[in-house]
Amino acid sequence: MALIEIKRLTYTYPGATQPSISDVSLTVNKGEFVLITGPSGCGKTTLCRTFNGLIPQFYQGELKGEIRVADLDAAKHPTYEMAKHVGLVFQNPENQLFALSVEKDVAFGLENLGNSREEMRKRVDWALELTGITDLRERSPHEMSGGQQQRVAIAAVLAMQPEIIVLDEPTSFLDPLSAQKIFDVIHSLNKNLGITVILVEHRLDLTAKYADHIIIMDQGKVRFDGDTRAVLSNEETRLIGVGIPKATLLFEMLQREGANLPETTPLSSEELAKMFKEALNR
Repeated sequence: MALIEIKRLTYTYPGATQPSISDVSLTVNKGEFVLITGPSGCGKTTLCRTFNGLIPQFYQGELKGEIRVADLDAAKHPTYEMAKHVGLVFQNPENQLFALSVEKDVAFGLENLGNSREEMRKRVDWALELTGITDLRERSPHEMSGGQQQRVAIAAVLAMQPEIIVLDEPTSFLDPLSAQKIFDVIHSLNKNLGITVILVEHRLDLTAKYADHIIIMDQGKVRFDGDTRAVLSNEETRLIGVGIPKATLLFEMLQREGANLPETTPLSSEELAKMFKEALNR
């Protein structure tokens, strides 16, 4: 079932001479984990802003084409209405954290949606537990590490229980170990709760293994959109400058050297290590 359908979408920021995204068409199905990647400035963030109506309602500019999210016209429905369906986690968590305590930050969106005090308490407790930060509820977000802040930002979005969570490079300020913990939380939400996840990320070594399908953008256009393994094993993908997972590159190099390995392309070091183990045991 299609949860997001975009047809021939073109958007130009106010005052810009060139569109940021051009003639973009794509479909995201319910329950998918979708990875969007591409070179810096290729239109990834702009595309994310259309999912919840920030474009064109907040940023304005010129928008052409269609965008339907949860069967709503995202360009025309108010952003507070879209927030019930789409939660957006920004690149820098400090951009969406402002309250004096974690608990108040997580409850803020629920207050704006008019939830009862009892329902708010229940959802805040649930979101804090899911993201593993229950013990931080009384802390000020601005006294916490980047990884903890990002968990608070995710909890704040989760508390509103949207169908879709869009994360725009949520770990760009984190070291690989902290980033991996965040990605594990996101993957768990997708698999255990069926939340549709759209993740914008360039660290494919850490994220490719989670993605049901991948979208690669370049110069405002979608260049590839399909099965993650198929797209990342395509020679043309590297010409765009996407950081192919090292495990995938090593696997292909070994194949060229005649190694007897399975046909399935690995997307992580864990998958490649399992292949080696199985090959040695044959």
